[in-house]
Amino acid sequence: MKQVNFVSMKEGTCAEYHFLEHLESEFNTALPERILSALAGLESTLSGYRVNRLEHSLQAATRAEVDGADEEMIVGALIHDLGDELAPYNHSQYAASIIRPYVRGEVTWVIHHHGLFQRFYYAHHFGGDPNERDRYKDHPCYELCVRFCERWDQASFDPNYPTSDLAHFAPMVRRIFSRKPFQPEILGNEYRLDPLTA
Repeated sequence: MKQVNFVSMKEGTCAEYHFLEHLESEFNTALPERILSALAGLESTLSGYRVNRLEHSLQAATRAEVDGADEEMIVGALIHDLGDELAPYNHSQYAASIIRPYVRGEVTWVIHHHGLFQRFYYAHHFGGDPNERDRYKDHPCYELCVRFCERWDQASFDPNYPTSDLAHFAPMVRRIFSRKPFQPEILGNEYRLDPLTA
């Protein structure tokens, strides 16, 4: 079989769906390379800062690594702005949805909420509330997200910071995104409880 015969999904046979599942599984083995390619593409997005988006992402991941963060959080820091081009108004949620099947829930929660927490540094310049993040003050991941933003995200616009290149992080990206998705032993309780609403 080279392609299915059906033109609407309800007409598909068991054999056709197994055929498609096999092709999808093969395609998904290249996900880490697509993630790395998307990261490399950040080099030519959004101007005005003293570093480009790729340099910012690499610097955030480097700072996380220097601080002793584990591999899941380092990769989270690396991909945290991956949605800037396609989801400029919800880039945090976009990035969180990409990494969610492969990491523990607290990493997903931090990536999902970092955009809101980053507003602490600039919202007042636009008449906004810099403490809007405090609605999550009692959440178990609140302090972790504060730390993510303070130590890694907001600080990573320095062109003179000694930043590791994408090749340095590529093995980590390949390990994380080659995992079987949604494994309870990785996601823990967050597999059963939505970490974004908890």
